[in-house]
Amino acid sequence: MVRDRLALRPSFPLISVGGTNGKGSVCAYLESILIAANYRVGCYSSPHLLRYNERVHIAGREVSDTELCEALAAVERARGEVPLTYFEQGTLAAMWLFQRAQLDVAVLEVGLGGRLDAVNAWDADCAVVSSVDLDHQQFLGDTREAIGFEKAGIFRAGKPAICGDADPPASLLAYAEDAGAELLRIGEQIRVELGDSGQVGWTCRVAAGGDVKTYPALPALAMPGRHQYTNAACAVAALARLRERLPVSVNALRAGLASARQPGRFQIIGRQPLRIIDVAHNPHAARALAGNLADLPPGGRVIAVCAMLADKDVAGVVRILRPHVQVWHAAGLDQPRGLDTAGLADILRVEACVFEQHESVLQAWQAACLQAEPADTILAFGSFHTVAAVMQETNSGRP
Repeated sequence: MVRDRLALRPSFPLISVGGTNGKGSVCAYLESILIAANYRVGCYSSPHLLRYNERVHIAGREVSDTELCEALAAVERARGEVPLTYFEQGTLAAMWLFQRAQLDVAVLEVGLGGRLDAVNAWDADCAVVSSVDLDHQQFLGDTREAIGFEKAGIFRAGKPAICGDADPPASLLAYAEDAGAELLRIGEQIRVELGDSGQVGWTCRVAAGGDVKTYPALPALAMPGRHQYTNAACAVAALARLRERLPVSVNALRAGLASARQPGRFQIIGRQPLRIIDVAHNPHAARALAGNLADLPPGGRVIAVCAMLADKDVAGVVRILRPHVQVWHAAGLDQPRGLDTAGLADILRVEACVFEQHESVLQAWQAACLQAEPADTILAFGSFHTVAAVMQETNSGRP
């Protein structure tokens, strides 16, 4: 294996994080807390929005182009005639950099599934599955049971396995039992208790092996949405089970939770009108997005800029968000898997949505900005590609 040719045998603890949705947020919480605890942390995540460098962090910073090129060159030399996928190359390069960075701990986000993912080439000291729902069915199966089995493939014998899904499929539970993993489930061994004033002063309790750790008076999270408290609790539970190797003070825990951010997760990028970007691209994520929209203060219309990949459940996403959106600006995605404008328009028409068609995300965004009144909300969502296009536009100084 190319991994062995590169002698990639990390001596530092590894935390693997998989799941249909929420895994990027769990990684962000883990990275932020561990940095606050003064650990030298590596974090590998995907996909990126604007730069590939976003995928590889060392000590809280993106690695440089020079570092990435050096790592990828090392992988290329080592692979010989062995074919590697894009993600396999990137994963090996990230670990090559991590091993040379004298890390204390690394957080690895699964790219697709878990059991056969490149990240699973290493045994994790703790594995997290944030959620299980329908996505990437062409690779993982078309039921939650099939997908749950693939996600659970990152669990290891005798190691903590954290599940953030309140109703996990039986296949995940069976895999954990058969593997001999120490499974901790949200709502069972992991409990979240919100404070009297909502999310301020929340408590997380983690029980395992007769031991109960209570973390009280935790801060409100910077990333909005009630589902983020489940993601944060997964990170807290993972660190609670690793505390002998990676002790974290309550102050560091609080500081890390309060400061963790993940771009593109119901991210507010402007006001009057309120402008929000969200990478939601499947029904499970759309339900969380709908909850966040419902929690917004009363105001004007919600004007959506939507562009999605053709292999997603586009109709399911539109159906969930239709009650919350008054006007849609449909755009095509100029990507190999992108849904064209006409295809999205057909779905919006069937769902009786009020919409306009545009050839590109940029055109749709500009039209929405011209249409919006100060009290309105403009929401751009549907894909990482959609959010990236808006980020590029707004970063250039335009609306």
